[in-house]
Amino acid sequence: TEIGTALPSIIQDSYSSAPLTEEPDEEASTPKLIDGSSVQGSGVLGPQTQDGLPTCLLCTCLGTTVYCDDHELDAVPPLPKKTTYFYSRYNRIRKINRNDFANLNNLKRIDLTANFISEIHEDAFRRLPQLEELVLRDNRIRQLPELPPTLTFIDVSKNRLGRKGIRNEAFKDLHDLQHLYITDNNLDHIPLPLPESLQALHLQNNNIQEMHEDTFCKMKDFTYVRRALEDIRLDGNPINLSKTPYAYMCLPRLPVGNLI
Repeated sequence: TEIGTALPSIIQDSYSSAPLTEEPDEEASTPKLIDGSSVQGSGVLGPQTQDGLPTCLLCTCLGTTVYCDDHELDAVPPLPKKTTYFYSRYNRIRKINRNDFANLNNLKRIDLTANFISEIHEDAFRRLPQLEELVLRDNRIRQLPELPPTLTFIDVSKNRLGRKGIRNEAFKDLHDLQHLYITDNNLDHIPLPLPESLQALHLQNNNIQEMHEDTFCKMKDFTYVRRALEDIRLDGNPINLSKTPYAYMCLPRLPVGNLI
């Protein structure tokens, strides 16, 4: 009779059948970041911010989207090069600098809702080749910078653009623009010309007092029809729409506003 400390048969079977785990290759186990770089080096969680924290540690990076909402940021953080969508709402950003979005050639949407932005560099957005949506509502902006022609959606509602905040023909070359929202800005005019692609124009709660018969239509061409522009909001302005009935002859729907 042999005397020893033999393991029960069930435990022996489990040990003998368990495969040996191999150490994974270093290259296979290295995760990739939003910009395609590895975790090795200084860019583990994106570029460094002014506070010394990586952007993707301070914010949340999911795929090519960067969320920096409600982080009390006072400046736009440096973004990974392949960022496509950037959200930095409800922060304390006061200024957009020239290079805040430099070399972000994939960026399609910027949303800076509810900050304290009062100054935007003239070239801050112009050099973004794929920018489609720009949301700057609820800030303190007094002057719109030059805009890239790729934009399809602009929302600058609840700012301080006033009489001179939008330059002449600011939207003329935006041939893909579909939605333009400029509510609550104390505007005293409709910014013209508007691109033919425009589908929605929201100008409510401004100081617009008059409209010309060629604002939307062509006075000398009664066969002209502007089918795309179906949503015009002028309510909350001191303007009597009934005074310019021929201004809407080419539109599929009448603007919303005061008819008395």
